[in-house]
Amino acid sequence: MRAVLLALAVALSVGCLAACGGGDPAEDVAAPENGACRDLTPSDVAKPSDDTAPVPCEETHTAETFAVGDLPASFDDADRDDAGVDEWAAATCTSAFKDFLGADVSLVMRTVLSWAWFRPSEEAWDQGARWYRCDVVGGGEQSKSYVALPTTAKDLLAGKPQDEWMVCAVGRTVAGAVKVPCTEPHEWRAVTTISLGEAADTYPGDKAVESKTQDFCSKSVGAWLNYPVDYDYGYTWFQKAEWDAGNRRSVCWAKTEL
Repeated sequence: MRAVLLALAVALSVGCLAACGGGDPAEDVAAPENGACRDLTPSDVAKPSDDTAPVPCEETHTAETFAVGDLPASFDDADRDDAGVDEWAAATCTSAFKDFLGADVSLVMRTVLSWAWFRPSEEAWDQGARWYRCDVVGGGEQSKSYVALPTTAKDLLAGKPQDEWMVCAVGRTVAGAVKVPCTEPHEWRAVTTISLGEAADTYPGDKAVESKTQDFCSKSVGAWLNYPVDYDYGYTWFQKAEWDAGNRRSVCWAKTEL
């Protein structure tokens, strides 16, 4: 799932999608407009820059810009593909993403939505452009196509989110299962997450993370299902790379078919 899973996770490197494409350098030097909508595809999101023309948000679109700004001055002399730029943008977009959707970290990790960030084209970067653009997109890392978004995704996850925006899975087990909106046929639903540490904590190791995740999810899913005599549960945990990228949570899944 992405950093998004999970959505932090993932999302989170796993949750965080990098995007962009080359455009007219004269236009690309200026920062794009916040709030603009676009009809992006996964192939668009796979690029580091994007010059796709905006469309009216009342029309069909799969992406909406929710944050735009200038990179810190410390990146004035940085290369366009500097790892520090990616890390800064990931942290910035992740924070703005949950605020824009009206969700907490746990909910963000259980949505089918994700975000992509874009930087200036190579030509514009060479001319001194140093802006970033964060877009919410209607899908995640596994998506072959994106679903259409509403006129605005602002506060889309506030209150009790609709199932079409929450993540479920199709497969015999959670591992390797295809993630789908919960309005589609599925065997599993992501129902809760567990916090495994604070931001300053060091990675406790694979064995400790998996053991704590399994124990918590067994109890948490049972409670979510109202303590049935027999039930199935699954979990998604993340290793050191995702921990280093900022993720501190695992996801619990309940076997609940639609």
